[in-house]
Amino acid sequence: MVETEWTKGAAEAAGFDAGLERKLLAGIESGLIRDVHAVLINRGDRLVLEHYRAGPDESWGRSLGTVAFDAQTLHDLRSMTKSVTSLLYGIALDRGLVAPPEAPLLAQFPEYADLAADPARAGQTIGHALSMTLGLAWDEYRSYADPLNSEIAMENAPDRYRFALEQAVMQAPGTHWTYSGGATALVGAIIERGTGQRIDDFAREALFAPLGISHFEWLSGADDIASPASGLRLTARDLLRIGRLVLDGGRVGERQIVSRAWIDTALTPKATTDDGLGYGYFWFLGEAPVLGVPKPWMAGFGNGGQRLWLMPEADIACVIFSGNYNAPDAWVSPTRLWREIILANLTNL
Repeated sequence: MVETEWTKGAAEAAGFDAGLERKLLAGIESGLIRDVHAVLINRGDRLVLEHYRAGPDESWGRSLGTVAFDAQTLHDLRSMTKSVTSLLYGIALDRGLVAPPEAPLLAQFPEYADLAADPARAGQTIGHALSMTLGLAWDEYRSYADPLNSEIAMENAPDRYRFALEQAVMQAPGTHWTYSGGATALVGAIIERGTGQRIDDFAREALFAPLGISHFEWLSGADDIASPASGLRLTARDLLRIGRLVLDGGRVGERQIVSRAWIDTALTPKATTDDGLGYGYFWFLGEAPVLGVPKPWMAGFGNGGQRLWLMPEADIACVIFSGNYNAPDAWVSPTRLWREIILANLTNL
């Protein structure tokens, strides 16, 4: 759904309590919701709420100082980039340009014949990379300011793909979830090799242009490879368009951008995360109460409190941009905002 199709209207008309924005502001002013840069809520064809604030920000660790955010301001998605990468893989799969999830992973990287010869790695598939169940050692629980963080170590490695693939085998593939930007790097490489394009160029042609998205950045490492795990920068409205695309089954108007089959596959649980959430293909999955009844949601999560929340049964997409990077409690404010401000103020389904 493109921006011109959104109708800005009162929260009450969209099935929210009339005091929705006032309650958001009260939460921010009280300090219960912190470090917020932007909050957008869409329901159906309505842009129910659009709130921006000024605050300190950064771009992939580089300070930007205090930024006055508005509808045209780009923001790091950080690991919400992974969810966009899932959509790009799905588009490439729909076009017959990449192997399917059940295909052997190391067959996509024939240059690493030594790793392919290891029987412990033989069962790894593309799907295991998409669901972060490769069974390889990986540590992203350290701060991203720590060079021992596995994603940072991958960025500093002479060959990022060998680094990701040669990590020690800890579990059988498909049996254990381990958060891994390395898994996403491998999927990004498969997309680039299959399409013959850089991932940012393929995204521009296959996903962004059909959605009317022209203003974006996709940050690259020192090797000039755009990061499919954390490098994308979008405006809040454009990320909301992507969320709306997912809610609408991959369709915009009369055009099917991503197949419904891939949307359904990507949002089907494949694993359980360390904190008990479900995990599909680079999408987090869970439940939250609405009018006293648990309803399923799916989301892209990013360092610092970045969120794209989707709840199909309520037809809601929500974007939250925040600036609480590398903080262990960065999840608190966006989760509180989602559950206690947005969902708690729904008046109907």
